[in-house]
This record gives sequence, C-alpha cells and structure tokens, in this order.
Amino acid sequence: MSQDYSYHGFSYINRNAENNTINTVALRNAADISVIVVYFLVVLGVGVLAMIRTNRSTVGGFFLAGRSMVWWPIGASLFASNIGSGHFVGIAGTGAAAGIAIGGFEWNALVVVVILGWLFVPIYIKAGIVTMPEYLKKRFGGQRIRIYLSVLSLFLYVFTKISADMFSGAIFIQQALGLNIYLAVIALLAITALYTVTGGLAAVIYTDTLQTIIMVIGSFILMGFAFHEVGGYVNFEKLYMQAIPSITGNISANCYEPRADSFHIFRNAVTGDLPWPGLVFGLTIQATWYWCTDQVIVQRCLSAKSLSHVKAGCILCGYLKLLPMFLMVFPGMISRILYTDVVACVDPTECEKYCGTKVGCSNIAYPKLVVELMPDGLRGLMLSVMLASLMSSLTSIFNSASTLFTMDIYTKIRRSASEKELMIAGRVFILVLIGVSIAWIPVVQAAQSGQLFDYIQSITSFLTPPVAAVFLLAIFCKRVNETGAFFGLVIGLVIGLIRMIAEFVYGTGSCASPSNCPTIICGVHYLYFGILLFVISCVIILTVSLVTKPIDDKHLYRLCWSLRNRTEERVDLEMDDWADNQDSSSEDSDGKELTYPAYIQSKYAFMHRYMQTFIFLVSSFADDEPGFCKKAVMCFCGLETKKAPKLTKEEEEELQRKLTDTSEVPLWRNVVNANAIILLCVCVFCHGYFG
Repeated sequence: MSQDYSYHGFSYINRNAENNTINTVALRNAADISVIVVYFLVVLGVGVLAMIRTNRSTVGGFFLAGRSMVWWPIGASLFASNIGSGHFVGIAGTGAAAGIAIGGFEWNALVVVVILGWLFVPIYIKAGIVTMPEYLKKRFGGQRIRIYLSVLSLFLYVFTKISADMFSGAIFIQQALGLNIYLAVIALLAITALYTVTGGLAAVIYTDTLQTIIMVIGSFILMGFAFHEVGGYVNFEKLYMQAIPSITGNISANCYEPRADSFHIFRNAVTGDLPWPGLVFGLTIQATWYWCTDQVIVQRCLSAKSLSHVKAGCILCGYLKLLPMFLMVFPGMISRILYTDVVACVDPTECEKYCGTKVGCSNIAYPKLVVELMPDGLRGLMLSVMLASLMSSLTSIFNSASTLFTMDIYTKIRRSASEKELMIAGRVFILVLIGVSIAWIPVVQAAQSGQLFDYIQSITSFLTPPVAAVFLLAIFCKRVNETGAFFGLVIGLVIGLIRMIAEFVYGTGSCASPSNCPTIICGVHYLYFGILLFVISCVIILTVSLVTKPIDDKHLYRLCWSLRNRTEERVDLEMDDWADNQDSSSEDSDGKELTYPAYIQSKYAFMHRYMQTFIFLVSSFADDEPGFCKKAVMCFCGLETKKAPKLTKEEEEELQRKLTDTSEVPLWRNVVNANAIILLCVCVFCHGYFG
C-alpha cells in the first residue's frame, strides 16, 4: 500500500485514494434520518441564539465577536476549525495504510498551541490588529507584503481547505445518503453560509462548540464498537500486523504488508516514511504557520475577553488534540483489520472494483467502518459527526477569508467607506466565496486520478515555510525590515513553486508504480524540504535586512517581543486604509443617523473589493426608509438601526486601551501557566510511550 502523504491544513492525508466511492446502501431508515434532522435543527438553533445575543452590527462584533468570548468556546472552536472531514477520511486512511505515525502530526499541536497563546497572541493583541496581513503592515510598512499574504491566504483557503473538505465530506454524504454530490455540497454550503453570513464570528464559535461535542461523542462511540470488534488493544496490535490482502499479484511485499514500525511514531531518519527529524522540526515549522499565523486560528484567539481566556482556550484545544490518535487513527487501522481486502487492496484491478481508483482504497477506511459497523440511529449520529467536522471547517474559513478580504483588500479601494458599507460588503464576499467553492466542485471531481488533487494538497507544504519565517523573525528580531521580509517571501515562493510544479508534472506515483520525478527535486522528503526552505528563507531575510536600513524603535513599540511592554505612543509606518470618521459616518448623505458605533472599530475596519457596484446598491437599499420586510431582513443580517452613542476622546482612548490590554489576574495567570506545564508533560509522555 502506498505511503505517500500530503499536507492539508495541519494534518497529512494519504494521496492514493482520492475516489472514496463506497459500495453501500444509502441511509434510508427512520432512526438515522431522525438523528440527522435533529442535528441540523439543534445547530441552526444554536446559531440563531448566538445571532440574537451578540452585536453583529459593527465590524468588531461581526468579525471578533465583540472581543467577549470566554475560554471554553474558544478552545472548542480552535479544535473544530482544525478538524475537518478531511481528518476523518484522510487521517484514518493514512493510519490504515501506515500505522500510528500520522497521530504524531496531531500531537505536535500540543506544543505549538502553547507557543500561540504565550508568545504570539500577546503581540497581536498589543498591536491592536485583527488580521495577520494587518500585523505585517504595521510591523514593516508598505503594501506589497500585506497584499502577498492576503492573496496567498485566500488562495490556500479556496483551493486547498474548502475544496479538500468538500471533496472528502461530500463523497461520504453522497454514499451514505444517496444524494447527488452537487446537491449534497450545495445544501451544506447553503446551511453553513446562512449562519456565517448572518451571525458572524460569535455564531461560528458557538456552533463550533456544539460541533466539537457531537464529534467527540460520536467518535468515542465508534471507537468503542471498533475495539469491541477486535477484542481490545492487545489483540488489535497483533491483528493489524496480520492484515494482508488476499490478492497481491506480482507487487512487492513491502507495498501491502503492514510496516514493521507501524506502532511507532518516531521512525528512521533516512528510510522511514515519516522520518523523526522531519516530524519534530519540519512539522513544527508548518504547524507554526498554521496555528500561530493563520487567520482562521488567530481570529478565534483575538475574540477572547482577556489574555488568560486565550491561554485557557489554547490549553483546552491542546487536550482535545490528544483525541484524533484514538478517535481516528486507531479506528482507521481497525478498519483495515476488519475489511482487509478492501481497505488494504494493492492490486489495481481489485482497488478499482472496490473504490473506483487503482492506486488504493485506504481513504474509505473510516466511512466503511461507519456504514458497516454502526447500528441504525448511531449510523446517523456518525454522519452528523462528519457533517459537524465539515461544517465547522467551512464556517471558520468563510468567516476568516471574509475578514482578510475586507481588511486588506476592500479598504484599499474604499478608504472612506462607511461601516454600513463594510458590513454589507463582508456578507457579499462570503456569498462570492460560496459561488467560487461550488464552481470548483467539477475540478475536484475531475482530479480523482490523483494528480490535481495531490497538487492541491501539496500547495500548503511548499508555500508556507517562508511565511512562518517572516512572522517568527518579525516578532523576535526587531532588526528585520520590509526589504528583507519581502525578498525572503519571494525567493522562498520561487523555490517552493519549483518543487510543487515538478511534483505536479511528474506525479507522486505509488508504491506499485513509483514516480519518475528526478531525485534532486522530489527525492528530498517534503518534511525535510520544509526545513530547508525555512532555513533558506531565514538566511535571506536576515542577510538583506542587515545590509539595508533598520526600522526605528518608535515604529516598533508593542510590535515585537523586545519592545512589547513599551508604553510610548507608536508612530505608524503607514496610516490605516480605512479612515474612521465618526462624524461623517454617523450620518449619511440624507442626514439620517446611521446606527453603527464606528468608534468601537477604528482598528477593525475591513471589507471587500469586488462587486463594488452591487454593494452600493445593497447599501442604498439599507439606507432607504425601512418597511416591515426590510426591517426583518436588516435585523436578521445584524444591520438593524440603533442610534450609536457618542464617546468623548477620553472614553475612546480608554476603550482602545482595553482592546489592547494583555494584563492578567495573578491567580488565573498562575492557573493557566501551571496547566500549560501539565499539557507539555502529557505531550512528552504520549510521544515517549508511542515513540
């Protein structure tokens, strides 16, 4: 069985079983359907409740939940945003093919979330930013780095995260429910867009919390059924090593026999499919990009009411990240034991018969376990788990991509846009994102041969190390300037594109049919390649920065670690793109009072660039004298009119001080610090036990 992997979000997915077709009967019994219907009703109920109870009429209320979130929904939302349907399909499939090492990718997050909460988020809060490109703009000045990161992030969101989650989730739904794949995806996108567009980040976080509860409960039930079927853990270890397909043809034994190191996380540095130096260092680089600089993750932390809540949320997420090994990897391996000839097929003809692709069927491990093993009702619950993972990922991406586009692109065209226009533009861009995602479905379907889908999954691995290098050096080395950062990003991008394009052209191959890509290009393991690219980017950034003019400290107060506690007023290298004009924005051209407290969000102004004419039309509609229908629509979308209070200059300064405050109550600071140490000890123990 091929052990080729590619990076998706934070976790790696087996590249070889892209067509997850399952030969099963659609779920048509009353018990399963009832569970699914109840699930959707509860999710929509939670979303509507969050919409009613939160302020969505300001930019900060919509995108940052008013900075009022507490630790437990933040931690649950971090976990749910990370765990998509690609995890259930891909992680379990990779576990079935190659053992438990893939679980090490999840456990790496236990260290990185501590780095996020204790090192990165304090700087982001002190900087008073909402998006990651906005931080780089404040740190370096200029526009080219900010635009580069915004475009790259949106590109990765649309063509890797959304498409991969839709592909893996919709295939499961298609087979389980017997729906057309387009109908399944469009229905899911419509539901997720509904409460993302109307509810903002608060609705997304609260529904993510519900999704997390459903995912954990449903996955635990399936794990219990799976281990009962194989007779416990000890028997599971023995049976997995004997799970060899009956039809092997003339293919080499190392392509279908379980690996000798299947139950070890740390594998040989040269011959291992996941070498331990790459797992420890290469993965940490990519995880740093994902957990510490990706908009989807950081935005949840910035919504917290205090830094202690940020840290506690990160700790909760860390503990939840312990679970995928037991809830996904082990069940995937058990699926290989129970359905060896299907999940572990190696003969191309047999594989095509079972799952419609010749390169392997390991990615149907988890869906097959659900459909074959679970009784009526519980099967519906597990489908709800898949829906939960898919929807939580999509809602997080929709909201964060909208934030990026608004803050970093739209305000460059409409610097004087009113807050009402910004709020409408934010909703419109989410709808545009939905349309692009639906239009991408045929491309994902056409990529089932493996090349294009493999290309999509590989994008993140080859493009993100330079971004991680820029953020790390921006925060911890004040000597780094805009010129060095820009050249590091550009040269790193070129190097990553060379590797990515080469793999796309030659294909990644499989164990039975290896790729003929030149060893000098594709022979370096992608985790090692990530380390190499990161080091090259750091050297370029530091070298160019040292031979060019440094940035004065007055521009860096509270933007880098060594100057994080400076209280002097920072002189921004550039003015904000969106000029907050309270007087002009409080009234429209007709003299009518607008309803949005723009004073709250002078630092959080952001919206979108295209469809400008349409936005103006909608904005004009919003300004007209409201009738009953219009009032209902505006209320539903969080654009209802309320007179905004006017603050004095002193009150505005006090509000801004609170928004950038990182102080902590000593008791809770000690509590979260102690829990962080415990979490790291648990991480070390788990790696040592399974290493």
